[in-house]
Amino acid sequence: MSLTLTLTGTGSAQQVPVFGCHCGACQRARQDSRWRRKPCSGEVRYNEHVTLLDAGLSDLAERWQPGGFQQFLLTHYHMDHVQGLFPLRWGVSEPIPVYGPPDEQGCDDLFRHPGILDFSPRLSPFMVFDLQGLQVTPLPLNHSKLTFGYLLESAHSRVAWLCDTAGLPEKTLTFLHNNRPDVVVIDCSHPPRPETPRNHNDLTTVLALNQQINSPRVVLTHISHQLDVWLMAHALPEGIEAGYDGLVIRLP
Repeated sequence: MSLTLTLTGTGSAQQVPVFGCHCGACQRARQDSRWRRKPCSGEVRYNEHVTLLDAGLSDLAERWQPGGFQQFLLTHYHMDHVQGLFPLRWGVSEPIPVYGPPDEQGCDDLFRHPGILDFSPRLSPFMVFDLQGLQVTPLPLNHSKLTFGYLLESAHSRVAWLCDTAGLPEKTLTFLHNNRPDVVVIDCSHPPRPETPRNHNDLTTVLALNQQINSPRVVLTHISHQLDVWLMAHALPEGIEAGYDGLVIRLP
C-alpha cells in the first residue's frame, strides 16, 4: 500500500495571481494557469481512502462526490483554510468527520451550524491516532491561531505537513529530528529576509529548520507572489523544491 500526497493548492491567502498586482509572477500566472496558486491544501490517499488536508478550496462540493473522501484534517481555522466547508456543510450525505486542533472559537458559525460536518474528533499534540491504517501525529506549530501540523506515517514512509508556521516549537522540532520524515511539505511564504518571520516562514528559516530535521526532500508550499518573483531569478539548494498545484508525491 503506497502513500500519495497531492498538493491541491500551494498559495498563501492572497493566492497567485494577486488581485491588482502586475509583478512578473502574477503576470506569468495570468498567462499560464500552471503558475496559478490556490489556497494551501492537499489530498492524501492511503489504503484506498482519501483524507483532505485543509478546506480552503472554494469548490470542494464540485470537486468531490459524497463518499469520494472519508474526512478532513484541518491545520487551523483561518478562513483561507476552511472556506470550502461553508457551502459543503449544507449538503445531503452521511456525516463527514473533521479532525483538527481544539480551537473553541473555530471560524464564524461553523460549530453552531455544522450541517453534515462532524467536528467532534478533537486532537491533542503528539497523540497518535489512526485514519484507515494511516498513523497521524498532530504537531504544534507557531501561528497567530492554534495550529497543528501533522506527521503522516505508513508502514514504510513518513511525510510531514507543516503549514502555517513561523519556525517550529522546540518540541515539534525535536520530534521531527527523532522521527525524520522522508518528505517535508512546509510553509515558505517569503523569500530570504533579514528579520525573524512573524507568522510564516521565509526561505532562510526553512533551510535552518531542515539542517536539524535532515529530511532528504523538502517541498515548499503556502508560496506568495513575492517568493515566486524571487524564484524566477534564483535557484533553490539541492533537496529543496517549490511545490505547485497538482504536484503528486508518491511514497512506498
